[in-house]
Amino acid sequence: MDVLKEVGNIGAGHAATALSTLLDKPVDMLVPKVRLVPFEEVADTVGGNEKIILAIFLRVEGETSGNMFFLLSLESAKRMLQSIAGIEVEDSEHFSEMELSALNEIGNILAGSFLTSLADFTKLSMSPTVPALAIDMAGAIVSYGLLEYGQMGDRAMLIDTKFLNGQDTIEGQFYFIPDPQSFDTIFSALGVPPK
Repeated sequence: MDVLKEVGNIGAGHAATALSTLLDKPVDMLVPKVRLVPFEEVADTVGGNEKIILAIFLRVEGETSGNMFFLLSLESAKRMLQSIAGIEVEDSEHFSEMELSALNEIGNILAGSFLTSLADFTKLSMSPTVPALAIDMAGAIVSYGLLEYGQMGDRAMLIDTKFLNGQDTIEGQFYFIPDPQSFDTIFSALGVPPK
């Protein structure tokens, strides 16, 4: 867990730096909480299977493979657009194409920065696919990854993070769900002996 926390801290820090550089304004990050959660509990951490959320999903390929999700409540997504990206959200119920595009790009940068940090830390080659954005019930979004890529592992690495811009706090969760064989590869690369 100590190694995972260090990876999570570095990855989330790089994500905040990348976002700050993109937007040309300071974006801080609280030290994230990192833990392993059983796959079936992923939806519970964002409010349950029926909670409507926004997710940026991408597939990780390379020496270690898996799925990565960046999950936001709709409220946090709107705060991210308004506070961090400076986009006024007109409709509190829906997002425009431009707003969705901005969220997808922000999520892509955050997930890519985290993934780059993980790859640098482990010295393993990892590359993200083109991200996809969805707004749906948490259970449906998480199940999509399982159905699309049936060889998913049974545990997810959760990096629960908060980004700060002035007085605004934006909460989001990164999930990296390695394929079954990838956990051992990652831990081996980090110098942690298999159990």
